[in-house]
Formats: sequence, C-alpha cells, structure tokens
Amino acid sequence: MSGNIPSDIEWRCESGQVPYREALDRMEVRNRAIAAGEARELIWSLEHPPVYTAGTSAAAAEMLDPRFEVVEAGRGGRYTYHGPGQRIGYVLLDLNRRGKDVRCFVHAIEGWVIDTLADFGVDAWRAEGRIGIWTRDIDGSEAKIGAIGVRVRRWVTMHGFAVNLAPDLSHFAGIVPCGIAEYGVTSLERLGIAVAPDEWDKALEARAPGFLDGLARACGVKR
Repeated sequence: MSGNIPSDIEWRCESGQVPYREALDRMEVRNRAIAAGEARELIWSLEHPPVYTAGTSAAAAEMLDPRFEVVEAGRGGRYTYHGPGQRIGYVLLDLNRRGKDVRCFVHAIEGWVIDTLADFGVDAWRAEGRIGIWTRDIDGSEAKIGAIGVRVRRWVTMHGFAVNLAPDLSHFAGIVPCGIAEYGVTSLERLGIAVAPDEWDKALEARAPGFLDGLARACGVKR
C-alpha cells in the first residue's frame, strides 16, 4: 500500500500487460465485493495488449478496420483503442460514501489526469462537447491525449481513463476514436516527452489525494 493513498483504497500497479477480458472480469468481481462491503476500493494502473473496446454508444460505422479483437466493454462512450504504451487507470470507488454524482466523479478524474500531465510539462484541458483530455499536437492542432469512460453499478464505479504515453498511434486508425473524427490523437512521446509507466504511476499517485479531496468537495461530502 502506498503512503499517499488512504488505507481504505488499494493502489495497484501492474508491470506486465493484462488482457482486456481478464481485466473486465476482475473489475466485475471487485465491483460486487466493494458494493457488499467485502473489499476495499481500488485504483488500478495497467496496460493491455492491443484491443478495440466498444462502449454502449458505439456505432458500427465507426469501426473502420477491426485488425484487433473487439470487446464489448459495458462502459459509456463509443469505440476506443487500448494497447502497449498506453497507461490505463481503472477507478473503483464507492459513490455511496463519496457522493452519488457521476458528473462530479468524471470531472474529478479529468482534473486528476490534467494535473498529472502538467507535472510532465503538458498543457491539457477539457473541451466542451468532446469527451476526453485534449492538448496541442506538434503541428499546433488540438488532439486527444487521454480518454475517459466510466460505468457505475450499485453506485460503485468501474473503468476510468487511458493516457497515451507512447502507444503506436497508427493503431487508432482502425476506429473513429470516441466517435470524434475531426481531431487527431497524440501522445507524450509524439510531443517529445519520454515518460516510463512507473514514472507516470508515481506522478498519478502523488496527485491522488487531490483527486479524492476535489471529488469530496464537489459532491459536498465531508472527509
């Protein structure tokens, strides 16, 4: 357990790749255990082998080239790509005790990722009407550097966010990422910033107390 994370939350970082279907199964089990009061909440950082995931709003026309396995994710949103070089953060929190406000939860996650990117010199932001985390690409255009997708069951959250450290960006060409065709996808590597997975995890962990405090304030919950 990390010293930065409250004792009622497990902080788990995987050094190897976890197959997407396996991660889904493990989240489902943990979600039920948290809801039943039988397990701690969980923040889980990992990577997947290449996979396309379909959210509940995914449109068939946005699957352009299914070169990798396509998995129904059960989360909100449309098609996304996950693969090596992309760091995933799965956030399983009990909103029964942290505030039953999914909008606040998503906003808090976005702020957490934006603040962590800032620690590596990346100016990132939310964009009105567009899901995800955005930044300025090397050609000056606006591009997505992080994706957000959550599911809430029994008021316990699942899924979370993905940040592009150094993935193969050509793999995104198989889909219309999150249903947004007008903008590209970028990464820290493309921006000239080398960040190892463990470096990202440590920075994310350091920002976790701020994420939890911000969520509590936004939901009006006393901590």
